[in-house]
Amino acid sequence: MTSSIDAVTRDWDGLTIPAAGTYVLDAAHKRVGFVARHMMVSKVRGEFKEATATITVAEDPLQSSVVATIQGASIDTTQGDRDAHLRSPEFLDAEKYPTLEFRSTGVKSRRGNEFVLTGELTIKDVTRPVELEVEFEGVGRSPFGQDIFGFSASTEIDREEFGLTWNVTLETGGVLVGKKIKIEIEGEAVRQA
Repeated sequence: MTSSIDAVTRDWDGLTIPAAGTYVLDAAHKRVGFVARHMMVSKVRGEFKEATATITVAEDPLQSSVVATIQGASIDTTQGDRDAHLRSPEFLDAEKYPTLEFRSTGVKSRRGNEFVLTGELTIKDVTRPVELEVEFEGVGRSPFGQDIFGFSASTEIDREEFGLTWNVTLETGGVLVGKKIKIEIEGEAVRQA
């Protein structure tokens, strides 16, 4: 077996991309985050500390696929009371619905290193289509001999479409928690096979 990086990369449409195979999200190099509006005046950021994903890079890169699982109880906004509320039945109901799930349905090339990943996101018992804007960040080999690639992705969802409807009307107008949630994902994927 050759140790050349060329054996694990290939050229496609002007990009150096990973060879076909199965890759998993590196737990030590990932962030599955979100941003929500608070009281109509500021943003609250948080993340899910526990998430896994398997990425199957196909011979035809546009036939590649992703399956991801996020542990709802791992939500972290650095405020314990808020996190407990987000885990409760008023939001994620993490005890009854322990995971959030994503399964891709297609990949479209946009331009350069930008892609659109279409898929289905399931929160609680509601599944809705989503489109993630994906940026391919590059491919390489770690000092430990692992073949990796990096990516970032984002989308915006309406939380109420997933049954996350809890809110409080403010005396000054508006609501306590915004309907739109921005999802921000960054990570490295490590080749398995």
